[in-house]
Amino acid sequence: MGAILQSLGRTITAGVVLLIAIIVIVGAVSGTWIRGDHAWWAFVFRWLHIASGVMWIGILYYFNFVQMPSMPKIPDEQKPAIGKVIAPAALFWFRWAALSTVVFGLLLALMKGVNTYLLPALMLQKGFTAIGIGVWLALVMAFNVWFIIWPNQKKALGLVQVEAAEKAKAARTAMLFSRFNTLLSIPMLYCMVAQQNGGL
Repeated sequence: MGAILQSLGRTITAGVVLLIAIIVIVGAVSGTWIRGDHAWWAFVFRWLHIASGVMWIGILYYFNFVQMPSMPKIPDEQKPAIGKVIAPAALFWFRWAALSTVVFGLLLALMKGVNTYLLPALMLQKGFTAIGIGVWLALVMAFNVWFIIWPNQKKALGLVQVEAAEKAKAARTAMLFSRFNTLLSIPMLYCMVAQQNGGL
């Protein structure tokens, strides 16, 4: 077990194997096997959407609840470990998790129907208000990740060379938009859950 858990790749592979085993066991016990129909694929895309969202919001909360508040407490000689190693890796997973959350969510909505689900949600029609608000909040957040936070973080972390004043300004902009996304995540998560439990 130690050999599996010492490698992230082996850990993820073991998690997928465990998932497949659970699906097979539940299918055998319940008699409901994977049919590969529309409902099954909708479930798969929902699972991928949720898994991506957990990573995205989890890393957003890591930045806002752990990394940013801890930076003033870290001695200056140790800060490069965060800025040169941890933050770039976290930002890689952060931005791709944001994109995959949006892509899998839109694919799921398309599977439910453009005219029967996606457009009513985007237009905040009755019965689709919660999910529609959630979608718009998530789209704004994903835009912020890719087009505001990431470009400014590249400057702040020194991945793109800029003058010291611009670097400081970029760090502040990235922080403010990260906090803005944290603010939006609270109603966004509520709207996503509310829709699954009766809608608004």
